[in-house]
Amino acid sequence: MHTHQSAQSDGPPTAQVPSGRNPYDELASLADNPLDDFLTEDGAEAQQDDGEESWEPPNHRRGSRRRNRATGLPTIVRFLVWVLTLVCLVVLADRWALLYAEHKASQRIKDSMHLAAAPEVSIGGFPFLTQVAAGRLDSVRITVPDIPAHRVTLTQVTATADDIRIDGDGPTSVRGALVRQVHGQVLLSFADMNRELGASQVAFTAQGPGRVQAQGTLRIGGRALSVRADAQIRREGERGIATSVDGIQLDIDDLATYRPGTRPSEGLHLTPASARRITREADQIKSMLTVPAIVHRLGVPDSAVSAALHDEDKLHQLTGAPRFLHDLTEINLVDVALAHPSLLKRLGLDLSLLTTLTKLTRPQIADRFSFAFQLPKPPGGSLQLQRVAVDKDGIRADVSGTGLLLGH
Repeated sequence: MHTHQSAQSDGPPTAQVPSGRNPYDELASLADNPLDDFLTEDGAEAQQDDGEESWEPPNHRRGSRRRNRATGLPTIVRFLVWVLTLVCLVVLADRWALLYAEHKASQRIKDSMHLAAAPEVSIGGFPFLTQVAAGRLDSVRITVPDIPAHRVTLTQVTATADDIRIDGDGPTSVRGALVRQVHGQVLLSFADMNRELGASQVAFTAQGPGRVQAQGTLRIGGRALSVRADAQIRREGERGIATSVDGIQLDIDDLATYRPGTRPSEGLHLTPASARRITREADQIKSMLTVPAIVHRLGVPDSAVSAALHDEDKLHQLTGAPRFLHDLTEINLVDVALAHPSLLKRLGLDLSLLTTLTKLTRPQIADRFSFAFQLPKPPGGSLQLQRVAVDKDGIRADVSGTGLLLGH
């Protein structure tokens, strides 16, 4: 052993070869230590807790503002919601009481004034409950439609009552009311008059401030005759309106007109067109000149009539005068035509129709167009009509009243 070691030392020195590295050790050095992860998680959490609990000087002013905003705003909102809810409930209660009172008032007015339909009642002023508590209403508007008034129906009666004193303990226990003052208007429309008086065959229209004209057809003696009549509207008493019918005229085609009555302008008269046609036909005019009553009413001398009957030139000279044509239309032919049926036939008139017309008196014909009505009498106080006028829609009258008692 010694000899071998000395032999090695005698030669030149050689470099030492390092021993090879284990690859598993290198991989192990790259991996993390699991204990380090466990220890660092606890440490990080501890450091985070320490960071959150770091001390700062307190700011009392900023904290108080946050508390005021956080606690004060919801309180205001809640208060406003409660106020609005309360207001809505009060308004609903007021409107309900108003509707109930209007309904009860409508029924009381209907019963007290014996109306066919309940009127429409509208109570003014707001709030309503405070007015009831004071026992006084500012104003009430009443509209009553379709009031029967004898032969006609009043289309509408509107009235506004002011200063109403209520007798009752509340809106649900009103016993009656005292109306200090009321004013309104009554309307009788031409449409209702046409339906009820004219039976859709006669139309009523305005003829002036206080006059109405009726124009249409009437069947008399089985024949439809055109009819015209004028009616004067007048006030009758304190609560009534009546008519005076005159100027009644029945047209028998374009031949003649008949006006009932005994005055010179009344009776049976030829129309200007019919008279002009007769004067142009020699046979018809000669037949009339042969009737002494007609000649006498024309005021023509007998000598002139005799010459005209025998000479055509004299006839044309007599009948062609403007005065003759006018006088011919002024003659009442009723009695003459009835006494001379042949003359009536020559004129184109029917004897039976004329006989029927003569039996009709003026009141009988006028009754078909006349009407009258009275406002209902109130149980207390006064109610009267004022100005009566006629316009394009119908007959209107102003109404006023004082001290009206309702519901008592």
